[in-house]
Amino acid sequence: MSDTAIPLSELTGSYTIDPAHTRIGFSARHAMITKVRGAFNDFTGTAYLDGDDPTKSSASVTIQAVSIDTRNEQRDGHLRTNDFLDAPNFPEITFSSTGVERLGDTTYRLIGDLTIKGVPRPISVDFEFEGAARDPYGNVRVGFEGSVVISRKEYGMTWNATLETGGVLVSDKVTLEIEVSAVKDA
Repeated sequence: MSDTAIPLSELTGSYTIDPAHTRIGFSARHAMITKVRGAFNDFTGTAYLDGDDPTKSSASVTIQAVSIDTRNEQRDGHLRTNDFLDAPNFPEITFSSTGVERLGDTTYRLIGDLTIKGVPRPISVDFEFEGAARDPYGNVRVGFEGSVVISRKEYGMTWNATLETGGVLVSDKVTLEIEVSAVKDA
């Protein structure tokens, strides 16, 4: 956090994730030869940043499962069914942090519970602090980027189809890609 134009101590406080400048995305292998990328378009989140001791920071996010978007309505419809997210019965995907570790000058590991289809699992997401700035409206804004690979089977998403070549249609491993812009609360 040392490369920021705003002193670290001024970053301490509560933040709200800016959905217009944040992406919660994912990628998964399709037919073992290419990746399908998508994102969730409806989510809310908050964070508390401690500029003096970043390990005392925290974050929580709630994603509306029905907002999944892979730019293909037929695929999105299938992803909303019980084969995958079961959005009618489990409308929210949630993340709640349980700890933060400092890995380097601008790198942090956010530890917490990710709940999909009612199944909570511990995950660790490594984030790079991209900086802080005061926007044209006078708001303090921070940016983080991170990713983590999860197993969809661990969340009860076991649907698949076998290919003639011996592989499967959808990989078990899914990479979550997170680019966050958050605004300090007044």
